[in-house]
Amino acid sequence: MSLAELPPALGAENLTKKYGRRGRTALSGVNLAVPSGRVIGLVGPNGAGKSTLLHLACGLTEPSAGSLTVLGSRPAASASHLARVGFVAQNTPVYGSLTVAEHLRLGASMNPSWDPDLAKRRIGEAGLNPARKAGQLSGGQRAQLALTVAAAKRPELLIFDEPAAALDPLARQGFLRNLLEFVRELGASAVLSSHLLGDIEQVCDYLIVLCDARVQVAGDTRDLLAEHARLVAPRAEFDRLPAGVEMISAEHRGPHGSAIVRARGLSAPPPYRVEPVSLEELVLGYMTRAAGAPLAGAGAGEGSR
Repeated sequence: MSLAELPPALGAENLTKKYGRRGRTALSGVNLAVPSGRVIGLVGPNGAGKSTLLHLACGLTEPSAGSLTVLGSRPAASASHLARVGFVAQNTPVYGSLTVAEHLRLGASMNPSWDPDLAKRRIGEAGLNPARKAGQLSGGQRAQLALTVAAAKRPELLIFDEPAAALDPLARQGFLRNLLEFVRELGASAVLSSHLLGDIEQVCDYLIVLCDARVQVAGDTRDLLAEHARLVAPRAEFDRLPAGVEMISAEHRGPHGSAIVRARGLSAPPPYRVEPVSLEELVLGYMTRAAGAPLAGAGAGEGSR
């Protein structure tokens, strides 16, 4: 079966999640159809709903409304479906009192598709002493152990919730490199939640920007970069943008301004100047719009649209 014939890695229809008696909304009306075979970057500010979406995908919590599918089925629909998903939670949790070898034995006892050769090889490549307790490992080593345990069950989808946020730059680079190696070796899809845009840019080919409990934009990273640009012009010109141009966010300083806009193949005449946009600028543009932040340098009552 080709990737095009596979069900979406993640599929959501009007997905909503509320917490508590007052109904705090963590996700609201989320719609997604993320293709399989991709490394998906999930980005957004703290409290945007990223962890909630991943917990729903792992079957750790239930939606308040709407629906979510993972690999074409309801999350955690059965033991066999659970075996198809590997999850590494925040801070790459491991059992401090267990040795590296005991982690592998525990993984083998809980997962019928466990690959002992893969686990042993990857532990060796990471330089982990099988007899050493996890509580004695460095942060980077614990991350490598958690990654190995998740991947050795040979899942079709790997889910990572801020796995490298607490790691130093060298350990984070090693973790991301091994993440990609596992994805290629397993032929799996992966979802990486992170607020570190450099990590997302380094490993992800599909992007989801989640802010204010809603998906702001989602799609193939290259396509999104091609569909967005920075428009630079005298400030007054932003009141009459070219037809078909969607304003994402804008910044005005003095008589001139620049805006992140969406319009494929934009070619605007003077006085406009069109420049390529970086992934960081694209993400920050949507985050700014979702937050309703005022334009930099703008007077009272003016804001990005």
